[in-house]
Amino acid sequence: MNIRTALLSSIALVSMASGASAADAIVAAEPDPVEYVRVCDAYGSGYFYIPGTETCLSIGGYIRVEERFGPNRSGTSDWSSWTRGQTSISSKSETEYGTLTGVITLRINAENATNQTALLQEGYIDIAHLRVGMQYSWWDNDRSIGTGETDIISSNQTIHNAIRYMYETPDFSAGVMVDELEDAPKPAIPGEQPNNVGIEAQLYGKVGVVSGYLLGSYDTDADEGAIRGILFADLGPGQLGLWGIWASGANYYWEKSEWTVGAQYYTKLNDTWSVTPGYQYFSKTSFNSDGEFTGGDEWRAGITADYKIATNLTTKLSVQYDDPDSADDYVEGFLRFQRNF
Repeated sequence: MNIRTALLSSIALVSMASGASAADAIVAAEPDPVEYVRVCDAYGSGYFYIPGTETCLSIGGYIRVEERFGPNRSGTSDWSSWTRGQTSISSKSETEYGTLTGVITLRINAENATNQTALLQEGYIDIAHLRVGMQYSWWDNDRSIGTGETDIISSNQTIHNAIRYMYETPDFSAGVMVDELEDAPKPAIPGEQPNNVGIEAQLYGKVGVVSGYLLGSYDTDADEGAIRGILFADLGPGQLGLWGIWASGANYYWEKSEWTVGAQYYTKLNDTWSVTPGYQYFSKTSFNSDGEFTGGDEWRAGITADYKIATNLTTKLSVQYDDPDSADDYVEGFLRFQRNF
């Protein structure tokens, strides 16, 4: 009887203690969800806020793999495999002077495991129409024609430490750029020295289905200039592109020939296929010790086909035939695979 009474008393005490403990417990409120990535749509898709700031950041890039072919493409071999990895970071924020932009683009080209180059492809600050730092020249091929591979519309390196001012609207832009021409031209130009200065000025306009660029440049060391015009027109099922270049003498911006003209026609066949045939002619493709153009002519023709394999995955096949007066004719090109992100 004593054991039974003790057992019942113990159970009652435990129950009372449990009830008192439950009544006295503090229930913590659920924490607010943490917003790790906050979308910034003020500057287009792909931007997000850096946590704790009002600066928006975008990260993108691509991986490109090419099988290249042509005479002595790699040493004495007529073909070469080649890979590129590129990452670009863009930051934007608002100031009393307008949008402040900073861009860093890092690129690594790999011919093989040991022959690789790492480059600061871009590194500039942009505000109030003014851009300073490592940036693309207006002579850069990829920013002008771009859809085909027949065109040759610049000479030497097209990325410089530069200062640029550009006024832009959707249908009109005008700008001037001062370049440090540090890299040595190939082939060497008479009078060209390191730390050369170049000046560029470009106009762009669009009226209806027609748009065009007019670019003029001056190389202070060579004391020569070049003028380039590019015209696009939506015509039929595609877009016609025309271009021409003239140079007063061999200079850093253009030393391929005294003048050249070319044309291409970009056609989008469907959502996955597009083709671009092109042709270009060059007059006087050599220059003497005074930088004056001499020599024979040259023409080039080819076709480029683009195929969209999947979202952000494309392939490009380019085949070009080149016939210079000063050498044997030849065929070159590449097969490219590219994954964008």
